[in-house]
Amino acid sequence: MHKIKVQTTQQREILDVTQSVSRILKEAGVMKGVCHLFVPHTTAGIAINENTDPNVRHDMLQALDRMVPAAGEYLHAEGNSAAHILASIVGSSTMAFVENGKLVLGAWQAIYLCEFDGPRMRTVLIKVLPG
Repeated sequence: MHKIKVQTTQQREILDVTQSVSRILKEAGVMKGVCHLFVPHTTAGIAINENTDPNVRHDMLQALDRMVPAAGEYLHAEGNSAAHILASIVGSSTMAFVENGKLVLGAWQAIYLCEFDGPRMRTVLIKVLPG
């Protein structure tokens, strides 16, 4: 298993971690398989989405904010209930295929760490199963 550390700088943000994941694959020498990515945090998630237009990340955050506003009639004592809900919606894991030592992503796709309770130091765990 490998890990990357990501320092977030805002309460809610979406950060591209594709290059860091690709670097791990290269260092591990994996040529073919499945790359599993997992975020061991209850207030962050991981997703694959558009990487060409930065407005997509902005739009995603705006839509999530409308669905789950930061302020609400939440009961969780820590005051970050919305972050927990958003992390559950986005999900804590994803996967991508690996061929010829590279991630198999669509032409416009990237892997994103989704921060919902930052800023914090986050970890992305990476496990590649050869195949």
